[in-house]
Amino acid sequence: MTPEYVVCVDTGSTFTKAAAVAVTGTDAGRLLATTSVPTTVGPGLDVLTGLDSAVATVVSEAGGEPVDVRVCSSAGGGLRLAVVGYGRVVTAEAGTRVGLSAGAKVVHVSSGPLDRDGLVALKDARPDVVLLVGGTDGGDAEVLRHNASRLSVSGPRVPYVVAGNVDAQGDVVAAFEERGRTVVACANVLPRIGVLDPHPARAAIRDVFVRHVIGGKGLTKGPRFARLVRGATPDLVLAGVELIADSGVGDVLLVDVGGATTDVYSALTPDAEEASLRREVVETLWRGRTVEGDLGMRWSATGVADAALAEKLVAPGAEHDAIDDAARLRHDDPSWLPFTEVDRDMEALIARLALTVALRRHARPADTVDGRTPGRDLSSVRLVVASGGVFRHAAPDTLRAMLDPVLTDHAGGWKVPRGPRLTVDHRYVVAAAGLLADDHGDAAAELLRGALVPLG
Repeated sequence: MTPEYVVCVDTGSTFTKAAAVAVTGTDAGRLLATTSVPTTVGPGLDVLTGLDSAVATVVSEAGGEPVDVRVCSSAGGGLRLAVVGYGRVVTAEAGTRVGLSAGAKVVHVSSGPLDRDGLVALKDARPDVVLLVGGTDGGDAEVLRHNASRLSVSGPRVPYVVAGNVDAQGDVVAAFEERGRTVVACANVLPRIGVLDPHPARAAIRDVFVRHVIGGKGLTKGPRFARLVRGATPDLVLAGVELIADSGVGDVLLVDVGGATTDVYSALTPDAEEASLRREVVETLWRGRTVEGDLGMRWSATGVADAALAEKLVAPGAEHDAIDDAARLRHDDPSWLPFTEVDRDMEALIARLALTVALRRHARPADTVDGRTPGRDLSSVRLVVASGGVFRHAAPDTLRAMLDPVLTDHAGGWKVPRGPRLTVDHRYVVAAAGLLADDHGDAAAELLRGALVPLG
């Protein structure tokens, strides 16, 4: 008898991945079927064509009918977020961290009162959503009110999420509503200095993405795709990473080298004494994500060679030029596949470099105008999860070489994990677990335990 199951789908920019997961009884968490098909986006195409094909394949293999189909999406460029804040090192920085945790690619950040040039720069960034923040609760609200007034009249025609000083929230929402703008208000991301509250804004951004952004990307005709989508893929992956951390394995690091971006997720458990000693103006997000839009295996491959040169991972001249030439080939033809041993070695090198640079940016201390941030201490990470096609399809020795910087990049300025377990998301289940986490948490946790493959 076929158990009750849910089909979880990630509609990515290149591939659409589907997994049928049992959710009830003794079978809960069992992976019944998986598949991957090209995402059908572009002129004359409908994203539902690929999605329906993927769903039909796993349903045919699993048998019966699913009790639900749930989708996360990064197709059409994913979620592009702009942050408009008060002070760069306070509310704008807080908004940026929250945006990244919500699965967004932060394409623009501004601070202070908006002027004409600031509005032009904001529009040029082509955001899908604007996160408007500013001031602690009970603090200065004039900049927040000023920015709301300018944006309601001349800002981009996109939804706005307001997560600033609650004392000004009524005035800010009214300014947008009077102009017929879409606006959602939530609790302040920075209710007081040193306290970061990401969850209400993260939920509001997810809701706006599902309700207002998906349907406007021209991916399909009709509302069905928008009804299926539960959130942006990176947001659901972070939910999966948090689920792993909460299962008792300890601190978790997930690295995902994709075609367009390289994402790093970490779920850390801060020591209470350490946390009190390292209190920042904007509190550290102990569970979060960074996205590097200039690092990838295809669309963003051209950024890898220059970033590696800047980090002194490659030498100028012939070494850099060879990597740059290979990167341009991949950028110009994203469907290109490596066939020769030389091609595969270069593919692994580009992935290793992208991963190394992304880890450094994610974890090491950084200089800001108000001092030096302490960075993320990853030394206590107990589980490392590698995701992305370049890892899933690699031979074991090649995979170890690509992941080696996680354990050995002592020159990167960040604290590397001490003896973690290395695993690979071979069947792409972390996003699926995130889709199940809210109401099928036990099944999601069991799915992760059974499907993450240790690197022997």
